[in-house]
Amino acid sequence: MTKRIERVAVVGAGVMGAAIAAHFVNAHFAVDLLDIVPEDLTPEEKSRGLTLSHPAVRNRIVARGLEAAKRNKPPAFFLPKWFDRVRQGNLEDHFERLAEADWIVEAVAENLDIKKSLLKRIESVRRPDAIVSTNTSGIPIQSLASERSTDFRRHWVGTHFFNPPRYMRLLEVIPGAETRPWVVATVSEIGDRRLGKGIVVCKDTPNFIANRIGTFGLQHVLLLLEQDGYSLDEVDQLTGPAIGRPKSATFRTLDIVGLDTFAHVTQNIYRNAPNDEQRELFRVPAFVEVMLTKRFLGDKSGQGFYKKMGKDEILALNLASMEYGPRKKGRFPSLDMAKSIAGLDERLRLLTAATDRAGVFLWKTLSATLVYAANRVPEIADDIVSVDNAMKWGFNWELGPFETWDALGVASVAQRLEREGRPVPKLAEEVLATRSQTFYAQREGQTTYFDLQANQYREVAVPDGVLFLDRLREQGRTIKKNAGASLIDLGDGVAAVEFHSKMNSIGGDTLQMIHEGLKVARENFRGLVIGNQGQNFSVGANLMLILLEAQEQNWEEIDEMVRTFQRATMAIKYAPVPVVVAPFGMTLGGGCEICLHASRRQVFAETYMGLVESGVGLIPAGGGTKEMLVRAVERAGKDPENDLFPHLSQAFETIALGKVSGSADDARSLGFLRRGDGISRQRDRLIADAKTRVLQLASSDYQKPEAAKVTALGSRGLATLKIGMHQMKQGGFISDHDFAIGCKLACVLCGGDCNRVQEVSEEAILDLEREAFLSLCGERKTLERIQHMLQKRKPLRN
Repeated sequence: MTKRIERVAVVGAGVMGAAIAAHFVNAHFAVDLLDIVPEDLTPEEKSRGLTLSHPAVRNRIVARGLEAAKRNKPPAFFLPKWFDRVRQGNLEDHFERLAEADWIVEAVAENLDIKKSLLKRIESVRRPDAIVSTNTSGIPIQSLASERSTDFRRHWVGTHFFNPPRYMRLLEVIPGAETRPWVVATVSEIGDRRLGKGIVVCKDTPNFIANRIGTFGLQHVLLLLEQDGYSLDEVDQLTGPAIGRPKSATFRTLDIVGLDTFAHVTQNIYRNAPNDEQRELFRVPAFVEVMLTKRFLGDKSGQGFYKKMGKDEILALNLASMEYGPRKKGRFPSLDMAKSIAGLDERLRLLTAATDRAGVFLWKTLSATLVYAANRVPEIADDIVSVDNAMKWGFNWELGPFETWDALGVASVAQRLEREGRPVPKLAEEVLATRSQTFYAQREGQTTYFDLQANQYREVAVPDGVLFLDRLREQGRTIKKNAGASLIDLGDGVAAVEFHSKMNSIGGDTLQMIHEGLKVARENFRGLVIGNQGQNFSVGANLMLILLEAQEQNWEEIDEMVRTFQRATMAIKYAPVPVVVAPFGMTLGGGCEICLHASRRQVFAETYMGLVESGVGLIPAGGGTKEMLVRAVERAGKDPENDLFPHLSQAFETIALGKVSGSADDARSLGFLRRGDGISRQRDRLIADAKTRVLQLASSDYQKPEAAKVTALGSRGLATLKIGMHQMKQGGFISDHDFAIGCKLACVLCGGDCNRVQEVSEEAILDLEREAFLSLCGERKTLERIQHMLQKRKPLRN
């Protein structure tokens, strides 16, 4: 059972509290945010003649916290205007508001006494059925509520959000000894379906799961930094994307987190884990103590391990002198070799087997972390899946520690540990006694994991409402496949076209599979989903092909490429069965155009959608410009001749400026989504949600749309748009090339330079799109922009 939650109150408007409140607003909850009343006036408040009794003063801390959450890059709110949806208050004038809340989230300073004092006050006003949770990174849950009533402890749970809460996927849920199961179920359900979190239920142990393992890994890197004489830049070269970790690697990550926060977390483990065999490693290093004294805390103080000087220059800290100087990257032969290896498993095997300084460092730090993680089961978690998920979702590791054991080979790691005289963890020994000798195994199309307590393999549970395409492939559900895409049977009469080209760019293979998917769906299925589960939905068309053809002046080839794309998008739009596209992450250029033509869009909340072709000197020519015109006409209503221009102008601005949505809700405001389109808060549920939408449309006797006619304003609209562009050019806001691109775009949106307002066919607009695209491909500036974009797209593994 779960409880319905409508109003959430967050207490504490610091960096985390304000951002947590913002994300509950994103999930459409009614939200209160409270904090203490300031004791002093600011100079600005004094100049305005305010007193300590003025509401603006008394709510200042909350107001500033929310303002920071709105201004942050990236922002905490899906839409900036949602800032006003938070009801602001303070802990003296508005404390009774907590009695209205279904769920109270305590998010004050990470201090045991402060938290306990606040919880005592909260208990005096909370409703008997209200859930109370604490956002703590490691303070024991039981110690916080030990003096509270039985009823309070039954409704008490830890909720460890990771920063920033909107973007970091992990939510650790930590029940107390008396927490009722429905409380855990309610918090987990909301975290999953409404907040989009990956839920890991943790034991009440020091720093729970992610911070326990992650902090050990960071401390071990700091140890090697001192012992073996690596520089900051060398360590960051080795601990970033090359080994499947974030680009921020080690020291940039610490600067973002804040060195004071890191020190607090590591001290908490040292104090509260007396039996940890690695306890001494959790002492704060001496050089970190010096940095704390000097307030070298990272981004929050303007300098940490790195210091930004001006716009582009970044200096690195010399730990011996505590002075900043030029950055010095290392030269590692093994790292150079690894750049050519796409697969992470193979890359890790090469790097850890290398004998150069990179290989030595990576074997030491990775093997130590693998051993430590294995020794923490079942102390911090009963299963390895929870540990792996916590590290992937909380620290953005591509592979969790037990997946890394398998990537390197459990037997190989164990043998090397033995040769070095290091003990092999009991859990690894148990795995080596099995037939597969791996922590994970595939059995009958299902992923299983080794369960230490049962001493057998168990199936990795897949929540209801979740579909993983890789598992469907393993079950033999692939219908057709080529280099760029696959056609997969999702079950229940729904098929799916899955992109899997490099960066999911759209080329001939992808378009061919879309046509094939539409044909198969028409003959044998009720409908079709277009989506994938890569890093991003699609970065757009394959620009390299366009560049090569343009350089050779193969205009007929480019013309046919554009026609092929247009045929695919129009086939999607006029398919006799419902087609639902499931975008997420970057959905740019051609990826956006495919979305615009579908029967419906089921969109992940974190979708960054845009027609960005103007950035490379082109216009959308796969039907994207045409579809934005169609939407403008729809919004204009019954009198498009007189009411269309404001909507047309908005479409022009969206395309010309290459606007990209900051969220799915923002995509709706930009006109990329229609009223019937859905938003999925949890990415793992996106494909299943899209499948459900297909079935709903099919069950409602879906009929393909009739061929559309669109209103073209012709020379009247074109002249007005050109006047605006001319003014921008005269003001120095756009270049001559930008002006040329804008003129081509305006001509398409206005249906050409016709003398009167008239209705034209979609095909006529597509022809104009194609003509404009081809003419712009011949511009030298356009080719230069495409080359620049392709250079930026090159993946960097170090």
